[in-house]
Parts: sequence; structure tokens; C-alpha cells
Amino acid sequence: MVAQTVSDVMTRRVIALSIDASVTDAAIAMKNNDVGEVVVAHDGAVRGVVTDRDLTIRVVAEELDPDRTPLEEICSEEVVAVRPDAPVDEAVALMRARALRRLPVVDEDTRPLGVLSLGDVAVSRQPESPLADISAAPPNR
Repeated sequence: MVAQTVSDVMTRRVIALSIDASVTDAAIAMKNNDVGEVVVAHDGAVRGVVTDRDLTIRVVAEELDPDRTPLEEICSEEVVAVRPDAPVDEAVALMRARALRRLPVVDEDTRPLGVLSLGDVAVSRQPESPLADISAAPPNR
């Protein structure tokens, strides 16, 4: 098997919002685009990530107002990302070490190029696996 790079398997569509966008904006973007994560950017560069779980834990459970809370307040503080030319095995090791389900894929200026998810890896590496089936299925509405 030829070694794959992140760019071979990543999802190229990335939903990015500015740091001053509201939590409500993020929730609507996730719903409208059938994704569980938005990249938070400032001046085009990735500043963090907000997931659907973050909305639950950092907003709802903390009783924050989603219309008045900017993404900058709830996004992950440390950006963990990969370059498109990184080997998939390296990205998977990073995901495992950091317990991450998704990684933003960025260029040399940390501008978002895509997202690598566990589902992307499963579809590429084990297309017959249950995770690949779930990842390839249309979203539930």
C-alpha cells in the first residue's frame, strides 16, 4: 500500500467563521452544512476549533447566551492542526495522542484548507468498516 498524505483523504470543504461570530452563528453553520465542527479564524488564519460538543459543554452547560457569546470565548485555545503533505499515519497518531476526532488541515500560513476526520481515515483505509459506513451515510435530519 502506498503511503497516503492527509491531502489524499481529507475533506476539502471547511466551514470557517471569524472569532467574533456568535455561538448561534456556529450552530446554524453546523446545521446548514451537516458538520460537527467549525474552524475559527482571524485574518484568514486558524485560531481555534469549535465542535458540536463544545456547544453543549462550554455554552449550554455554562448557561451562556449563544447570541452574545463570540466564538473566541469558547474555541479551543491550542490549535492542533496538520499540513496537507503530512502522512496520514502521523495525523492519526496525533489524533490518538490528543483524543481528537477531527483535525484542521492548514497551509504554511495556518489558513484552513480542509478537515481530516476519523471518518475520512476509515473510508480511506477500511471502506467496509462500520465507521466508514456511518461516515459515508447521509446525515440524519
